[in-house]
Amino acid sequence: MVKQYEIKKKMVLGKFLNPFSDFGFKRLFGFEPHKEFLRSLLNELLREEAGEITEIKYLPNEQIPMDPKGRRAIFDIYCKNEQGDYFIVEMQNAKQSFFKDRALFYSTYPIQADAIRRFHNRDWNYELKAVYTLAFLDFTFDNSPENQFIHRVKLMEETSKTVFYDKLAYVYVEFPKFNKEIHELENDMERWLYILKYLCSFNDIPEPFRQSVFSDFFEVARVSRMTDAERVDYFRELDQACSHYATMETARLDARKAGLEEGLKEGLKEGLKEGLKEGLEKGRQKGLEEGLAKGIEKGIQQGIAQGMAQGVEKGKQDMLQAMISRLKKAGISPEEIDQLIKPSCS
Repeated sequence: MVKQYEIKKKMVLGKFLNPFSDFGFKRLFGFEPHKEFLRSLLNELLREEAGEITEIKYLPNEQIPMDPKGRRAIFDIYCKNEQGDYFIVEMQNAKQSFFKDRALFYSTYPIQADAIRRFHNRDWNYELKAVYTLAFLDFTFDNSPENQFIHRVKLMEETSKTVFYDKLAYVYVEFPKFNKEIHELENDMERWLYILKYLCSFNDIPEPFRQSVFSDFFEVARVSRMTDAERVDYFRELDQACSHYATMETARLDARKAGLEEGLKEGLKEGLKEGLKEGLEKGRQKGLEEGLAKGIEKGIQQGIAQGMAQGVEKGKQDMLQAMISRLKKAGISPEEIDQLIKPSCS
């Protein structure tokens, strides 16, 4: 289900820029006059990995591969600090199945560029500068814990569960899971996340943000401060986002409808097949039962007839034996008895 804030940030033209738009994010964090906002954001999200950042230098965000036929990489924001460590910052709206792979792929560009530059000096000992990737996601990873909205990733040694290499780090922020209310915000990191998530829905600067860097950020984010040309570019991008959203939603509904129809058709087919199978089984069972009953009935009739025939025969034999016994008692010889019985037995 699409949450309300997702609908707002895609559709509403508010008083403040939409940071989830490419134009809005780069205007707020990707220009030299606004690098204090980026420095503050990076410090709050990456202090644990990169330490305190005091200076930022923006770098070209389009990366050219070593192979002329290779694929170019375009970062949302690309910069380095005073120590020469690299930072890639991405705002990702649409879910991608292999976004983790993409983030890893992007992080190889600073490594390659640094290696090539130092390799040409011929005195390189393979030491590399650190590369940090910060990605703001408007979706959630599959199988991700529901109560964890920030993921900090480094190379780890499995047996000891300790960091094996600390100069390659990825920090992912899943915005759909960040659901704190404004009165629940505990630090500047959470304040930055709250601003990014709800900025374009504000009508004015909320009280907790009327200070220091946040107050300046809101002023820069006002749509009214843009030039006419900037507003045209900004509104055009939002219109394209709405059009894309409408197209995807229509495709989703069409697919769902087609799936329901196909499912109904398959269900009827399977139902008929199962019904026929069940009907045959029940018919076979009933036939067996009726056949057994008729067989028993016929067996009884045949048994009675056979029993009667056997009873009559036995009666004849008993009568004959009784008559022979009486004749013997009367003193009649066996030969005469035999002569008397033969006619009756024939």
